[in-house]
Order: sequence, then structure tokens, then C-alpha cells
Amino acid sequence: MNKYSNTEKDIHIRIRKFVVSCFVNVVRKIPKTIENLPIISQLSSSLTSIGANDQEADAADSRKDFIAKYAIVRKETKETKYWLTIISETGMLDSKITEPFINECQEILFIVSRIIQNSKH
Repeated sequence: MNKYSNTEKDIHIRIRKFVVSCFVNVVRKIPKTIENLPIISQLSSSLTSIGANDQEADAADSRKDFIAKYAIVRKETKETKYWLTIISETGMLDSKITEPFINECQEILFIVSRIIQNSKH
């Protein structure tokens, strides 16, 4: 049960806002050059997987399924953080754009890791 449901601490709302904002402010702003296209695709895939698996976890039929879905959310969030770091370090976008998203990935990782840990007990 999500005790923060429909509040500013609701992980589902936070993840959705992160995914949408990252798409609008990062994915769509990366120059569409031949060398950037694979990175755009990788970021898009990991980003959408975060949101989709968060929703699947919310609808899980069992604790085991819930934990498995959030394990995927954690993995995809780590991958998203990696791609955002690459985008920043290669200069595809200014770090002023990517840094808040990298930081939010880290926050989501902490929260999701805690959710997984608490669900195992």
C-alpha cells in the first residue's frame, strides 16, 4: 500500500513527472545527428521502461512480482542515469540541462531501493 498516494511524495507521480520532463527537456533537445541517434534511442528506451515497470509494479498480483518490477525500475533508472551522464560529458547538451535529471535519477534510485528492501520483509 502506498501511504503517499496522490501526494507530492507519491513515487508513481514522481516517476511520471520525471519521465515526461526528461523527454521534453532532454530527449527532444539532443541534436539529431547520425552519431547521437543511438544514444537518443537508448535513453528513450530506458526512460520509458522506468515508467512502464513502475505502473506494472503498482498492479502486481504478488509481492514477488512487485519486487521484480521494481528491480527493473531500479535497473532502468541506473541505465538512464548513465545515458544522461554520457550526454552531459560529451557535450550533446549542457550539463545545466542534464544535471537535475541525473540528480533525480539518484533520488529515484534511493527511493526504489528502499521500496524493494522494505517489501522483502
